[in-house]
Amino acid sequence: MTDETKKNGVDEKPEAKPAEVATDEATVSGFADAAQAAADAAGEQPQEPSALDLATAERDELKDKYLRLAAEMDNLRRRTARDVRDAKAYSVSNFARDMLAVSDNLRRALDAIPVEALEAGEAGLKSLSEGVEMTERAMLSTLERHGVKKLAPIGQKFDPNFHQAMFEVPNPDVPNNTVVEVVQEGFVIGERVLRPAMVGVAKGGPKQAAAEAEAEDAKQ
Repeated sequence: MTDETKKNGVDEKPEAKPAEVATDEATVSGFADAAQAAADAAGEQPQEPSALDLATAERDELKDKYLRLAAEMDNLRRRTARDVRDAKAYSVSNFARDMLAVSDNLRRALDAIPVEALEAGEAGLKSLSEGVEMTERAMLSTLERHGVKKLAPIGQKFDPNFHQAMFEVPNPDVPNNTVVEVVQEGFVIGERVLRPAMVGVAKGGPKQAAAEAEAEDAKQ
């Protein structure tokens, strides 16, 4: 403390050392930079998955592939079973259709025999007629054993999936579009149409819906 300072009554304080202050600021700045670098490193470089995580992901992927493969195999098995079933049911379709032509010819032969000749009791003609009729029945019975069935459309509503309309018959006594006559028999094999029935349908009668409503009212 100098004499002049003592005279003024003010204690003189020593000045801070610049070197020491600079050292403290550098330390703080270094800590801050280190902390920021650690934070940046944590954000940009995520932690690598563990062996357990990799094994779990691989298991899930294999399980998904297995389920997909199992579903595809199940669909393939069902398609194969359906194809085999259809092959068994419809393999004789072409043959059965050809046999129906033979059956039609047998029926035409029977219809061509004069009724008067049969009623006259000619032995040879009657025996021939009976033989042809038995052959026709046997053929249709054989076809039926293989899934071929005759349609019975008389009295049914006309269905274009099973019937082929050839003409209209004026008939006010039955509902409109009702099958009233069969020109050629129709057949189905399984659930498929082998040959549609050629039919005549009624015209001029009440509408089908109205006729059905009247039938329901009559039942009540």
